[in-house]
Amino acid sequence: MSDTLPPCPKCASAYTYEDGALLVCPECAHEWSAAGEAVETVRDAVGNEIKDGDTVTVIKDLKIKGSSNVVKVGTKVKSIRLVPVDEQVGGHDIDCKVPGVGPMGLKSEFVRKVSD
Repeated sequence: MSDTLPPCPKCASAYTYEDGALLVCPECAHEWSAAGEAVETVRDAVGNEIKDGDTVTVIKDLKIKGSSNVVKVGTKVKSIRLVPVDEQVGGHDIDCKVPGVGPMGLKSEFVRKVSD
């Protein structure tokens, strides 16, 4: 670890390290280029990288806040959109339309990428 490396822009951790051309934060797993532009790497519950337009499956029943409805385990959600870090509300890093529920935000830790 070098004293010249900048702190993590996401969580301000001082323990950043270099991994090739990227800087990595070991505390929050945020990655960004040394030039300063953020590299958004969002991973699902099992560690697969997910991107805009992917299809994911919900891996656990999710209660919908303010409602008695539930998003059931196994629900497929198509054409997700990743939310930039500075626009996330409550850690919800995926915007999508859930069938039978409508538009909502999901956390990547509760979904699994569906293989193509």
